Amino acid sequence: MMNELDQIIDMEYTGIKGRQKMSMHERAAQFAPFAALTGYDAVIDETARLTSTKIELDQEARLELDRTLSEILSSTDQKATPEISITFFKHDNKKQGGAYITTTGHIKRIDEITRTLILENGQIIPLDDILNIRIK
Repeated sequence: MMNELDQIIDMEYTGIKGRQKMSMHERAAQFAPFAALTGYDAVIDETARLTSTKIELDQEARLELDRTLSEILSSTDQKATPEISITFFKHDNKKQGGAYITTTGHIKRIDEITRTLILENGQIIPLDDILNIRIK
């Protein structure tokens, strides 16, 4: 048996008859990694993404916000309000929690029915989610 192997060990491999030889690129592709679970990486990334919890203001802080809003709305004429900076909690659409965002703009109006503050740029901010208001 060993004698038969000795005869063919130094022979050049010619391939299988009727088949073309694979290119190096095609051979390498056989060993490339593949994603057995499509979307698994996205789920892992989403789980790892951190969110904040909403800070609940005490009664005194809420009264201070109400005073600031009243001051802004009453101290100006109806044509223009001063530019303000508002920090508010934006709820996350995909998971529990959210993030605090600070935006600037001019108040267009306050909708008391939906309890929202509407800025002139069209941004709508729920009054219950406001953390801080500052006049710029």
